[in-house]
Amino acid sequence: MLECVINISEGRRPEVLDAVAAACGSALLDVHTDADHNRSVFTLAGRTAGEVSQAAMALARATIERIDMSGHSGVHPRIGAVDVVPFVPIEPVRMEQASAAARAWGERVAEELGVAVFFYGPADPEGRTLPDIRRTAFRERQPDFGPPEPHPTAGAMAVGARPFLVAINWELAAGGGGLEADVEVARAVAQEVRERDGGLPGVRALGFALESKGQAQVSMNLIDLSATGVEAAFEAVRQAAAKRGSDVTAVELVGLLPAAELERCSGEFLAWSGLSSELTIEARVGAADRSA
Repeated sequence: MLECVINISEGRRPEVLDAVAAACGSALLDVHTDADHNRSVFTLAGRTAGEVSQAAMALARATIERIDMSGHSGVHPRIGAVDVVPFVPIEPVRMEQASAAARAWGERVAEELGVAVFFYGPADPEGRTLPDIRRTAFRERQPDFGPPEPHPTAGAMAVGARPFLVAINWELAAGGGGLEADVEVARAVAQEVRERDGGLPGVRALGFALESKGQAQVSMNLIDLSATGVEAAFEAVRQAAAKRGSDVTAVELVGLLPAAELERCSGEFLAWSGLSSELTIEARVGAADRSA
């Protein structure tokens, strides 16, 4: 089984998202949309690399036809309309197979759609990271494939391979100082808990404003679940927020998570968070198999 979790820079126009989803066909397992981030995550999976690659290509083509990055706004960092395309191995597929699929797909999409492609993770011979791309693309680093400058409407793509990660957001309680003060709290919490600033291993985190809710959010990627799982991340955010007079009021899962991660969580946490087996990759794959 091979998974592909594509992040596109659109979360506000239902007609665009519906058209992109329709292009994916039966490989589509889940869509998560966020208007504040102006971003959506499409989870694709299939038994063969060819099946997943074809669905990902159809998604990319439909997205690029409909999104103009010159007028894009949103709080999430991005480099393109089809922003991030990670290929994720699920047993018995191995990482080297996912990496090969990512490289083949990146070369093809650059040629067919004329968009610059930057590889990351195991798909990149130098093993550079997604944050590296966001920091250096077109300035210190040239694309691996495609034109040497951003596409006028589609920007560029980060294409890679990675282990299964969990993307999860923690909403903080509104304080008395207004949204700007709450965002400062969220940023301070994110800095305290993320690995690069001495926090939890395998944790990337940023603080954002959710204008639609008038609240702040700690947006997090757990890239090494063996080191830091979902509940451990929650406890770290909760404690860091408490130091600053705030609390975690809600959780938002972006995409799906592995069933093994749910098994690590306490019943109390699962009851509070609302996370359930229906949100696992295994459950969605099983449902897709039964409907095939």
